[in-house]
Amino acid sequence: MTTRIDATFAELKKQGRSAFVTFVMAGDPDPKTALDVIKALPKAGADIIEIGMPFTDPMADGPSIQAAGLRALKAGMTLRKTLEMVRGFRKDDDATPIVLMGYYNPIYIYGVDTFLVDAKAAGVDGLIIVDLPPEEDTELCIPAMKAGLNFIRLATPTTDDKRLPAVLANTSGFVYYVSITGITGSASADTNAVGEAVARIKRHTKLPVCVGFGIRTPEAARAIAENANGAVVGTALVDAIKDSLDAEGRATSRTVTAVADLVSSLAQGVRGAKQAAE
Repeated sequence: MTTRIDATFAELKKQGRSAFVTFVMAGDPDPKTALDVIKALPKAGADIIEIGMPFTDPMADGPSIQAAGLRALKAGMTLRKTLEMVRGFRKDDDATPIVLMGYYNPIYIYGVDTFLVDAKAAGVDGLIIVDLPPEEDTELCIPAMKAGLNFIRLATPTTDDKRLPAVLANTSGFVYYVSITGITGSASADTNAVGEAVARIKRHTKLPVCVGFGIRTPEAARAIAENANGAVVGTALVDAIKDSLDAEGRATSRTVTAVADLVSSLAQGVRGAKQAAE
């Protein structure tokens, strides 16, 4: 079975370029604006869209993404409404891959089997669940794969060669390499170290490797894209949303444009990179 994620990376390989992956939080700052933002991303240059599932205890996320999740929860966002948002996106776009990123608790409460059926029906292509290690693959990873969803695993600077095979065993779609040791938005990625890490991961897998955490500028995105199959940007986009809000934290006429303009400049950085080495 070929997923939208597989098809996207195959097409990008033909074009000789890396993917630009964007992250935004579902429901931030409100459900309608969030959907408008997501709809604007592909035209601005996003190849794959990660959507955060708001959660009250996002332990891998820095202050910006934590705040985005709280704004979304305050606006009434739920996991069910997140899936509705994906359905809304799919009415106009049946090609761009959608990956839901977050934590296991909301899915567990929703019910794993029901969630997977609903997510697939809504048009979700993959999942990144940051707090489920490979030892818990029977909880969600393997059922997700059987349901036709890619399960995308995180590798980090502390994932050594002994640990990598377990991390990669049931991973599909792509491998998400976390470029820093720490939370989102807390530091900048070291492109030399990233290049070495990506090369090491590629010795263990034929899957594309995308790099996230610590990428905020077109120059940084370009440098990462020269070493990897994709560059992931989240905190910078979430900050663009926050900075566009009014004094009461509500969306303004600038909100969607602020994100789209930043995505466009970052996408140009990624597209200016040399093809990642295979």
